[in-house]
Amino acid sequence: MRRLPAGDHVKILPEISRTLSEYLLIPGLTTEDCTPDNVDLGAPLVRHRVGEEPGIRVATPMVSAIMQAVSSPTLAVALAQVGGLSFIHQNQRIEDQAADVLAVKRHKAGFRTSEITVAPQTPLGEVARQLSEAEQGVAVVTRSGDADGEFLGIISLDDFHLERHGDSETAGNRMRDRAGLVTAPASVSLSEANELIWQHHLDVLPVLDDGRVVSLVLKKDYQAHKTYHRATVDGGKRLRVGAGINSRDFKDRIPALTEAGADVLCLDSSDGYSVYQARTLEFARETYGDDVFVGAGNVVDGRAFRYLADAGAAFVKVGIGGGAICTTRAQKGIGRGQASALLDVVQARDAYAQETGVYVPLCCDGGLLNDSHMAMALAMGADFIMLGRYFARLDESPTRKLQIGSQWYKEYWGEGSRRAQNAARYGQRGTMVFEEGVDGYVPYAGSLYDNVERTRTKLISTMISCGSTSLRDFHRDAVLVPVSAESFKQTGAEVQLRQPAVDSGD
Repeated sequence: MRRLPAGDHVKILPEISRTLSEYLLIPGLTTEDCTPDNVDLGAPLVRHRVGEEPGIRVATPMVSAIMQAVSSPTLAVALAQVGGLSFIHQNQRIEDQAADVLAVKRHKAGFRTSEITVAPQTPLGEVARQLSEAEQGVAVVTRSGDADGEFLGIISLDDFHLERHGDSETAGNRMRDRAGLVTAPASVSLSEANELIWQHHLDVLPVLDDGRVVSLVLKKDYQAHKTYHRATVDGGKRLRVGAGINSRDFKDRIPALTEAGADVLCLDSSDGYSVYQARTLEFARETYGDDVFVGAGNVVDGRAFRYLADAGAAFVKVGIGGGAICTTRAQKGIGRGQASALLDVVQARDAYAQETGVYVPLCCDGGLLNDSHMAMALAMGADFIMLGRYFARLDESPTRKLQIGSQWYKEYWGEGSRRAQNAARYGQRGTMVFEEGVDGYVPYAGSLYDNVERTRTKLISTMISCGSTSLRDFHRDAVLVPVSAESFKQTGAEVQLRQPAVDSGD
């Protein structure tokens, strides 16, 4: 990287640090091939030899941030179904994180684990409450009431009515007993399971292994199975999931997460240009060879990228201080505009691929305030994007939904905030002396499925306007132009928007 000396000690880069907001795309030739059905948003997630297929690929280039307020098993399942991937956060006990990973891996494409398990003595009022809160239609009944207990039957809202049977009546008296149910072994394929459902007029098919329920196949999911044709799955048709790790307890955390079935790991740090990340990557490589993928970061320049790529990073995250709730730049004066960081690291990635024959994908992490910023990041050369705020707004995130005034919000806090108590992530030796993130709320935005589909549609439309039908073409052919302050003013004229609620003629 070029550096301009200023005095005996300080070096100043000959550039202005620029954000994704400061660029626009110049349209390219839209040909007959540029149709929505022909556009492929698929991207490599892990390093691979140039010209060869990567070990993991995603159909939707979106992954969820390694954050408590974002990446729950519920969100991980939903995002994998639509072609992305989640990284279960590491700011928890190793055994709890491994359990979260396992909960996702239990989901084969079209198979779901039961979110509600009750005992036969559970009152119907409690069954109804749990089903309503989880927005589920069926609960599994086991002898112990635990998910891995002996299977006794199933109970749904169709099996009882509280006014007729009473709150205190027990699940065991209203459940559909195992003896009268059609079940399937764990080896059943999805097509075989659906055939049983239609053949026997079932609404739910329990899948059993040694007398315990391992998954359910629901009739109402049949159309969903067709819908989720982009699902990110492994060789066994199980949904893929990632997990965050750190450079302290990695010798214990990596084996536990690998055993639980994590498909890819990622070092979770605001600044990844460190010998500690290199040592973690070295441990993974020496212990597991090419069987375990570990991403690294975050970085903002080519030097740091090459350091982590040489150390064996499966992918590298780009971005410091650009997140919506990150205050690293204000607190420590460290970072770089996301556009400047991306353009520098992309150049280093491409040079590395040419020199070594190994392609190391880049993840744009931060600085993505809207869908157009995502398009800009992909045009600049990012292979996929990591999002926190975007997913925190949605039904599937793990945080509370609450009303403030007339607006609904979801809670959202950064891993650098005091609420997260993730002091070690920021090198503060176990006690948080200062915060590098905030704790707040984001406007509620509804379903992940709807939002991701809307974002995909916008990205595809942008690529069509630029004459590209694949992300690789987009990287190669996109033409960008810096935007002046006057350009912003031109698109910022105030318009009073019509309010449909009071427009009776609409």
